[in-house]
Amino acid sequence: MVAMKKEIRELRGALMDLTGVLNRPQPDSALIEAAGVDLDRALFPLLLRIDRLGPLGIVELAELAGRDYSTVSRQVAKLESLGLVSRCPDPEDKRVRAAIMTDQGREMTAALDTARQKIIEGLLADWDKEDVRILTRLLRRFADDALEWVGTL
Repeated sequence: MVAMKKEIRELRGALMDLTGVLNRPQPDSALIEAAGVDLDRALFPLLLRIDRLGPLGIVELAELAGRDYSTVSRQVAKLESLGLVSRCPDPEDKRVRAAIMTDQGREMTAALDTARQKIIEGLLADWDKEDVRILTRLLRRFADDALEWVGTL
């Protein structure tokens, strides 16, 4: 493979820009508002991870979210008090109580998904379908490789 220093630098810059956008509080707040849901922005990433990957124990959820156990434990308790998740014995380890979505939680994430879809459609409105397909395919490939690499750490 030919050295691609310039391309890697440009890719890294684009990834940093995108990560910067995604890590700002405003996009999450705008998404929550567009979905018409009442949810503390700090709880938003946890709710989505439980929805996508659940049931999840607190330790696993904390690791995925990059937060400490005690913070995630308090936040899951808040999600539970809001009726968005419940806790049940983990199917793989009965000593662990895993967070699982409730019907109310699934309704909320469905509203968030609909709002996210509209936002992304707006961002891609001027793109050709083929460009969207190419971006999706390559971004999925890159994400899969990154996930595989992280799994080796």
